[in-house]
Amino acid sequence: MWEKKPILLLVLATCAIMVGTIVTMILPFAWVNTEADRIEGVTPYTALQQEGRDIYIRDGCNNCHTQTVRPLVPEVLRYGDYSKSGEFVYDRPFLWGSKRTGPDLARLGGKYPDAWHYKHMESPRSMVPKTNMPDYGWYSNNLLDPQMIQRKMETLGFPYTAEEIKDLEGKNDMDAMVAYLQKLGSDIPWRDAAETTIVGDLVNPYADANQETISGWAPIYADNCAACHGPNMEGEIGPELIGEDYDDEILFTIIYTGITDGGMPSFSNLGTDKVWKLTNYIRTYQAEGSQ
Repeated sequence: MWEKKPILLLVLATCAIMVGTIVTMILPFAWVNTEADRIEGVTPYTALQQEGRDIYIRDGCNNCHTQTVRPLVPEVLRYGDYSKSGEFVYDRPFLWGSKRTGPDLARLGGKYPDAWHYKHMESPRSMVPKTNMPDYGWYSNNLLDPQMIQRKMETLGFPYTAEEIKDLEGKNDMDAMVAYLQKLGSDIPWRDAAETTIVGDLVNPYADANQETISGWAPIYADNCAACHGPNMEGEIGPELIGEDYDDEILFTIIYTGITDGGMPSFSNLGTDKVWKLTNYIRTYQAEGSQ
């Protein structure tokens, strides 16, 4: 029937497409980035952070990393609270992405100290042995050009003062990239809400493990701790562990929940069994090193 009335079919199809376009594209653009949509605490990028963002785009980092946590249980458990539109009011363009060759970065800011990022950008495998991310050590050799940055900022209408531009002198691409990465997700207090809480008494299931058994847990330390605390617990980005005198419960809690202010992430993703093995391994070698 309809195929015999092509003009009517065309009109109805056009109407259907227009309704779909309005509902899925036009209305969302009208709803987002309004005053009601904004999140208190979300601030514009500094000049250094904005330059780091430009470098991130220039070198195609968004081809491997997303910057949005979807409202799905596995996503939230791995990356933190799901993303809200108000977090991106200062992003031009958005860098949500859809391909994760590398992990999502939306909640990266504050997870690690600056020193971790500098070392990771210079040699990713020194921090994450199995990564296929290329080295970006050459960033340190590229000094920023404050005059060029100022021209870009003026063209785009970003409100940076002459003093803020002057502060870029002597900075390089690596400084800008680290500043940008530390900004991501740091404007909202999601970590406070997602803080891991241990309920009940802690009982060490491996308190009676022998030396041979504990030595077999060395790979867990090597894979998760050595990059920051050194292969022999001598300290590097993180503090030296030899000679410390934490009891089992305190050390387990530190590893499991992390230290937000100190830039140590939670290792609750390892599960309680592996965290207890780490606890016993570190405690054993702390005692040996202090003798």
